[in-house]
Amino acid sequence: MNKPSYPHPFIAREGWPFLAGIVLISIAVSFWSGLASIPFWLLSVFVLQFFRDPSRIAPEGELNVLSPADGRIVAVEEVHDTYANRDALKISVFMNVFNVHSNRAPVPGKIQTVNYFAGQFFNAALDKASLENERNAMVVLTPQGHLVTAVQVAGLVAKRILCYVKPGDELYAGQRYGFIRFGSRVDVYLPPGSRPRVSIGDKVQATSTVLAELPDLPNHTTE
Repeated sequence: MNKPSYPHPFIAREGWPFLAGIVLISIAVSFWSGLASIPFWLLSVFVLQFFRDPSRIAPEGELNVLSPADGRIVAVEEVHDTYANRDALKISVFMNVFNVHSNRAPVPGKIQTVNYFAGQFFNAALDKASLENERNAMVVLTPQGHLVTAVQVAGLVAKRILCYVKPGDELYAGQRYGFIRFGSRVDVYLPPGSRPRVSIGDKVQATSTVLAELPDLPNHTTE
């Protein structure tokens, strides 16, 4: 059964203080000068669009890997997943300041590990950002037995990675689990044999876009 990512208002809760602050400033400046208030109202519109967080419906398919973020595909390559210590297919989604920055679970499953790494703030579109920038890595074990790693990576101006889950939590595909402020990327590491459904340059939407299909594996139960 399809589920919306989570019940929530259209504006992400992370943006409420920012939006309230700039709107109050815009109103105050308007009383002084309507012309002078225009830049503040434009900034209010920018903040409003940045923190928008629309509900999404996940496509059917138990082996689907959903996009964890809105943005553009900047990498589809075979690499070593240092977070799960295995070879993997990496698909990276770059988010600019005009994309939705809410992060959604790419697959259902039980969280095995969540680890934060301090780092630099290079342009998130660059390959070196994956391993050198500030980041937060989450490893999920799916019901079919696949390990999927999702890594929130800070960008050039992103200074805050927010992750609301912990090891042992159960996620459904498309569930909201975090947020990154002001330009960033999310890397997804998949087991060998996964079949990509996107190419470099493609525009994707969190939850709605299928990034790849996991390989078939016998079902098994984990404690």
